[in-house]
Amino acid sequence: MGRVAAAAAGTAVVAVLISGCGSGGEGASGAPVAVSETPTDDPTSWEELFPTEDPPPTEDPLPTEGEEPVDPDVTGPAAELDALAAQKGWEYDDDMYDSPSALVTRVCEELPTSEKDGRSPAQWLAEGTSFWDDGKQILLAGVPKLCPKWTDAVKAAASGKYDRWFGNGTYAVSSKPAEAQQVIPPGTYRSEGSTANCYWVRTTESGDPIDSQFATSPRKVMVTIRSSDGQFTSEGCAVWKPVK
Repeated sequence: MGRVAAAAAGTAVVAVLISGCGSGGEGASGAPVAVSETPTDDPTSWEELFPTEDPPPTEDPLPTEGEEPVDPDVTGPAAELDALAAQKGWEYDDDMYDSPSALVTRVCEELPTSEKDGRSPAQWLAEGTSFWDDGKQILLAGVPKLCPKWTDAVKAAASGKYDRWFGNGTYAVSSKPAEAQQVIPPGTYRSEGSTANCYWVRTTESGDPIDSQFATSPRKVMVTIRSSDGQFTSEGCAVWKPVK
């Protein structure tokens, strides 16, 4: 109400009295003529006084009816893997895992603990149940997406060319894996770690000792197994890893 009054007050009406100077023509009657002039520098516009449009929104509008917000999980790496597995028809143990991506996530979480099991990461994968059936394909496709630091381990496990670590026990010496018995290839191995007593022995195929060692509280032990050896036995030692 105050702005309307101000606008009205800002309009000046100037009355100019024009007296007839002659005896004829227009205005000769001598009646005064009122002329209205409106200043052009009025600071208040009509649009400001009477806005006709709503102000622009300051926040993103909510989805209209029929639209749903986009869930990033639907388009993320896990969703892409699940879609690929469905397309390829890869099967997995759905009693243990809700989806192929759940299988990969579990493997990614457990891989760092493989050394505690006495196996290299690639060995742990290749010898574990996760590599059965289509699990190998799921891991080859999923690990680079969900835990890329283990990509090389998965590829090595799939190729069969990876470092094998060996714990305590008796192994037949052979370059070829055997399902019926534990096998260790010829080569040089090192056992590192804090142990109370470490005993190892190399024997012939008939079981006769070739070489042996008993070490008390060793930090590092090395042994070279020959291709002519029959067996290798280790008791109380840390994990044996191949020396490159």
